[in-house]
Amino acid sequence: MPEQPPSRPRLPLGRGRPRLLARASAAVALLLAVAAAGHAHTHDGRAVPDSAGGAVRGGAGAFWVEPDSAAARQAAEWRRQGRPDDARMIERVAARPQAVWLNEAAPGAAVRAQVQAASEQGRTAVLVAYFIPHRDCGSYSAGGARDAAQYRGYIDAFAAGLGTTGAYVIVEPDAVAHMVAGCEGAAAGERYALLAHAVRTLKRAPNTKVYLDAGNAGWIPDERRLVAPLRAAGIAEADGFALNVANHYTDAASTEYGHRLVRALGGGARFVVDSSRNGNGPYVGADAWCNPPGRALGTPPTTRTGDASLDAYLWVKRPGESDGTCRGGPKAGQWWPEYALGLARRAKPQPDGT
Repeated sequence: MPEQPPSRPRLPLGRGRPRLLARASAAVALLLAVAAAGHAHTHDGRAVPDSAGGAVRGGAGAFWVEPDSAAARQAAEWRRQGRPDDARMIERVAARPQAVWLNEAAPGAAVRAQVQAASEQGRTAVLVAYFIPHRDCGSYSAGGARDAAQYRGYIDAFAAGLGTTGAYVIVEPDAVAHMVAGCEGAAAGERYALLAHAVRTLKRAPNTKVYLDAGNAGWIPDERRLVAPLRAAGIAEADGFALNVANHYTDAASTEYGHRLVRALGGGARFVVDSSRNGNGPYVGADAWCNPPGRALGTPPTTRTGDASLDAYLWVKRPGESDGTCRGGPKAGQWWPEYALGLARRAKPQPDGT
C-alpha cells in the first residue's frame, strides 16, 4: 500500500480555548443528563457498569462531556429554528465525550479549567497537546511553537495545569509519523527530544495517562519503521500510543495495526483508537483524509474494548470540525454543521438509543 498523507483536522490557533461551564441552555442540560445516565459510580470512586455493560477503569469516572460545545449550541439553535429532527441528529455528537485540543503557548489555565470541570462531575477530561514546532509540516494546521524553548515551556505549563486531578492526554498527533514519512523543515533529533520531554513531563502529573501519537493504519504500512522513532520520542515512559487520530480506518483495522506495533515494540505497550468518524471506514479516492464524503460517527468513547492491549476508544477528533479547506470545507478546526449532520445521520444506532 502506498503511504498516505495523514489526517490533518486540527484546531487552528485560537480555536482550542475551552469554554467554561457557567451557562448551558435547558436543552443542552437535558441532553447531558441523558448522556450521563449510563455512567454511575460508587461513593469510593470505583466504576460500575454503564447501560451498555461497560465500565470505566479507575476512580476518575467516565469521560467528560463538554456542555457548551459547538454541537450542543447547534442543536439548540436548530430547535429554535424549527429543525427538531436535525437537532436530534446533532445531539449524537453533542452527547459524546470529545477531546479538547490545546494549541496556545500558555495552556495552563485552560488545562486547569478542563480537568476541574471534569472532576466536578466525577469524570475524566481527554486533552490533546498540539503545539510542536513545524506542526503539520506547514499544511492546513501549520503553526505551533516558534522554537524548542517555547515548546518546553508550553509542556511545563500544560503539566502544571493538570495538577493532581489527571486526564487522558494525546501527545502531538502526526508528529512522529510525519518525520518517518518525511517532513521538510523539522529536525528529527530535536523533534523526538521534545516529544520525549512532553511524555516525561506529563507523566509526572498524578492520575494522568499519556499516549504518544503513532499515525494510522494506512500511513506507515510497515509498522517497524515507527519503532526507533517512537522509542526516541519517549514511548517507554508513556502509557502507550494513539492511532487513527482524525482518520477513518475501522476499529478492526486500527486494532490489528496496533497489535502489530505492540509486537514490533517488544510487547507490553498499550494503545487507544480514535473512533470519532470511522463508522463507515475509510474513503476510497483522492485526499481520503480531508473531509471525505459519506463518513459516519464511530464507536462511542469507552474503556470497555474487550482487548487487553486497547485501553479505550476515544473521540479525539471532534466530529463536525473541518479537516481544512478541501471539498468546500472551512478552515481546519472550524465547525461545519452540515458535515456534522451527515456524520450523525449515517451513524449506526447505539445500545443507549442514540
